[in-house]
Amino acid sequence: MSIENTVNRINELARKAKAEGLTDGEIEERNELRRIYIDAFRRSVKHQLDSIKYVEDEENNVP
Repeated sequence: MSIENTVNRINELARKAKAEGLTDGEIEERNELRRIYIDAFRRSVKHQLDSIKYVEDEENNVP
């Protein structure tokens, strides 16, 4: 499942939770989808941070 689909499903469950409540199965699904989203977000941020190069390091020829 793509992140976009994951977010869409989380939003569907959030709307349903407000309107009529969720079953135990839907609560478990929501929690799992949230965990998947958070893990993907963390990986994305970590990748962005790992790719940062400092100007001072480049000036001193540090890889």
